[in-house]
Amino acid sequence: MLKTIVVALDDSELSERVIQTLQEIQLQPATKIILSHVISPPESNLEIADRPHADSEFLPYLHIEKQLQSYQANLPGETEIEIVTGDPAEEIIRLANIYQADLIVIGSRGLTGVKRILQGSVSSQVVEDAACSVLVVKSDS
Repeated sequence: MLKTIVVALDDSELSERVIQTLQEIQLQPATKIILSHVISPPESNLEIADRPHADSEFLPYLHIEKQLQSYQANLPGETEIEIVTGDPAEEIIRLANIYQADLIVIGSRGLTGVKRILQGSVSSQVVEDAACSVLVVKSDS
């Protein structure tokens, strides 16, 4: 039985497909679902604490939280939301380790060739480094 599932989402249309796939899995009522989103850190070398925080800096966070809450409302059982900042693959794996996940569900944009080399593949890195099973949901294209 799957006790805990970490679902890695971003702000792409692929997240809808990941949620649809999750809903198709026959989950037990006791299964805990962690909806996660990783925000890439700013490219600046300045410490965030050294800058004044403008309200506009929190708008993306609020948008992400609202989107995750809408997914959360349509899922059965216990769910939690985790919004973290850092390297996406590393943070997804860290969350899976913290929650002792049995499964990670993540989307794949299907990048190939040069795009895959330049942009990297978060899903490939998660599959390679995760201690648990990983379900990769492919895009339609």
